[in-house]
Amino acid sequence: MKKSDFRGLKREVGFGLTIVIWIVTIWLLYPLINLDSVNMENAKEYLYRASMGTVIMIIFLGKTIFDLLFPQVTLRKTPLLNTIFLTVYAIALGGGIIFMVARIITLYLKSQKSGFIF
Repeated sequence: MKKSDFRGLKREVGFGLTIVIWIVTIWLLYPLINLDSVNMENAKEYLYRASMGTVIMIIFLGKTIFDLLFPQVTLRKTPLLNTIFLTVYAIALGGGIIFMVARIITLYLKSQKSGFIF
C-alpha cells in the first residue's frame, strides 16, 4: 500500500468516525429537542442521555477551537475558507451547547416539580 493511499484511507476513516459520533450525539440529544413530549417518569434517563450528548459536543468544541488556534499545517498559511468554516462551526457548537444546557435545566426543574415552567 502506498503512503498516499494510507493517508486517504486514514482521512476517510476519521471522517466516517466523526459522522458516526455525530449520529450518536444526535440520538442522545433527540429527547431534548422534543422536550414537550418527554415523559416525566423517564426524566432521569433523559437527563443522563442529554448530559452525555452535551459532553460530546463540548469535546467537539474543544477540538474545533484547538484546530482553529493551532493549525496542523505550520509550514504554510491556513486557507481563509477553512478558518471561516471552523469559526462558524465553533459558534454553532457553542450555541448548541447553550441551548442543550438550557433544555437540561428545564427538564431538571420540571422533574423536581418546583412549579417553574418555561
